[in-house]
This record gives sequence, C-alpha cells and structure tokens, in this order.
Amino acid sequence: MADITRRLGWRHLRSAPTSYIRHHRGGKLVHDGPGLGFWYRALSAALEEIPVGDREESMAFHARTADFQDVTVQATVVHRIGDPAVAAERLDFSVDPDTGVWRGAPLAQLSTLLSETAQQHALDVLSRTPLAAALVDGVSAVRERMAAGLAAETRLAQTGLTVVGVRVIAIRPEPEVERALRTPARERIQQEADRATYERRAVAVERERAIAENELASRIELARQEERLVEQRGANARREAEEQAAADAVRAEAEAARTVRLAGAEAAALREVGEARAAAEAARLRAHGGADPAALRALTAARLAENLPRIDSLTVSPDVLTGLLARLGRDGGAGQEAGA
Repeated sequence: MADITRRLGWRHLRSAPTSYIRHHRGGKLVHDGPGLGFWYRALSAALEEIPVGDREESMAFHARTADFQDVTVQATVVHRIGDPAVAAERLDFSVDPDTGVWRGAPLAQLSTLLSETAQQHALDVLSRTPLAAALVDGVSAVRERMAAGLAAETRLAQTGLTVVGVRVIAIRPEPEVERALRTPARERIQQEADRATYERRAVAVERERAIAENELASRIELARQEERLVEQRGANARREAEEQAAADAVRAEAEAARTVRLAGAEAAALREVGEARAAAEAARLRAHGGADPAALRALTAARLAENLPRIDSLTVSPDVLTGLLARLGRDGGAGQEAGA
C-alpha cells in the first residue's frame, strides 16, 4: 500500500519499487511507473496501484484418481503481474486518494483465477492416474502439467499475469487409505528389520562360537604345555635325584674310605699305645720283681694315699692301733727271716 501524506488540501504519494502507480487527472494519465512519488489533489485524482513483485499463491485442494480414491494436493504457484497496464484495464486496482487503500479486492480475484486454473490442470492429470502411480510419480507429473497449462493459459496472459514457477509439495491419500498402504510397507520393513536382527544374532552367535572354540583350543594347548612342563619338571627332578644319589654315593664312598683310614690309623695308634703300655708294664713288673716287699707295700700305700681324698683329721682308737702294731711286728719278723 502506498504511503500518502496530507498537506493543506494536497496529498503526497510515495510508493514502493514493487508497486506500479497510475495517476489520472481529468481523464488523462499524468504519472505512470513503479516507485513514484508526487503531489496531487484528492478531488481531481484517480489513482491505481498494481503490485509487480513476485507473489506466492499456496493452495490445497482435493482430487480423485483413476481408481476413485480421494487425494489431497498441496502446491504453490509463484506469479507476478508482468503487464500492469493490461492488469489495470482488466481488474480494479484503484485506491482511495486519501488513505491509499484498494477500493476493491483485485488480488483476491487474481488468486481465485490462478487457483482454479491450476487445479483444473492438476485434476485432469490425477483423474487418469491410479492412486499407486499418483503417490509414486504424481508430484512431478502434476507439477509439469500445472506449469505447462498455466504458461499456455490465454486468460492469464490477457489479465497481465505471468507464472514464474510451480511447486507441488505433496499428494496425500485419505488417512484410512494411507494407513492401509503403509501396513504392507511397514510389515515388509519390519520383516527386513527382523531378518537383519536374526542375521546379526546369527553372526553374533557364530562369533561367540568361534571365540569359545578359540578359548577351548587355547585351554587345550595350555594344558598340553602344562603337561609337557610337568613331564620336564619330573625329568629334571629325576635327573636331579640321580645326580644327588651319585653325589651321595661318591660322598659315602669317600666318607667310608676316610673312616677306614681313620679306623686303621686309630687301630695302629691303639696298637702302638698298647704295645708301649705293655712294654712299660713289663718293665715296671721287672723292676718290681726284685724289690723288697716292704718297699712295695710302702710304695703301694703311697700310691693309694695319692688317690685318697683329702683328710683333715684322723682319730685312731686303741684297738685299731694295737692291731696295726701287731701286724707290723709280724711283718717285720717275717722280713728279717727272709733276709737271713
């Protein structure tokens, strides 16, 4: 909408670059072009504002396929007024000189014209297309047919309207039909997912089996190595025992030989000691054989006295003294007789 300013009976209009302004005064065209700005009097001015920028027309309509199934089509048509002068002649784009508001609804008329024309071409395509094909390839087919039909539509050209582009967003069936169509696909997808799950489980089981076999083989190999280790340890122990027995035998033989040598040496020493003692005893006996018996008794008493314990005091009774004297007297007389 144009921007209008009031000044003492005059009006100033300033439009956007995408608005085409036509100003008539007294039945003559005074200003004509986009993005204009000028002064005018409201009582003598006739203004028209035609938008020349690109506009999008969104539409959603129902259609029926060749197999009598209802579908909903969502599309968008991008259009613009290519010839503002022609559009101003066919539609009422006049605006209030004081407010700049359209007196009618030209854009609504253009929208209705464009929407009905586009739907006509889309319905023509879908009415000859089965539902399955419409859901698979219908979007591109409807888009191409709508674009070609709108470009060739003479009524749009006579209104000054130019179609810039067509987009078909979606073609959807009724909710019940859509659920029915989704069920086989979902079941197939679920089957694929189940098969993938089973295959993954089978692969996992196979890997677990391979891992278990590897672990079992490792345990078997470990047991074999332990068996060889035990055998080797036993052989080492036997060899060590044999070596120890041989060493013990050698030590025993050496000890026995040493013992024999020591026993022989001890026997020889004892023999020599015995012979020396015997010789000494024989010499002593020979020496005592020619000695006086009284001297021998005295020597014996001395030897005996040497071996007696220490006596601190000795008490001799008269009876003991008498017996000793009598014995000494007898021994003395016998000695004298032997000397004679």
